[in-house]
Amino acid sequence: MPPSKVEKLELPVWLSSQGKPLSCREKIKVLNENLLEIRPMCQDALEDGILMDCDEAQVRATLHRLVDSLENPYAGRKTD
Repeated sequence: MPPSKVEKLELPVWLSSQGKPLSCREKIKVLNENLLEIRPMCQDALEDGILMDCDEAQVRATLHRLVDSLENPYAGRKTD
């Protein structure tokens, strides 16, 4: 993957459950690192699918469904 692709990934302003921007630098660092770790795996999965002649839109939709299927084990709990 060309380095320019990674540089184009815009990291979000992470929000608290109350909708306010997180101020803890360590939390922001962990969230950003997680995102940057996940991206290459998703990129590899997309490229593998395309190289195996799978429909690109289907691979992308499947990755979206994977994310949508993640469960929040802390639902209803205060996580601070």
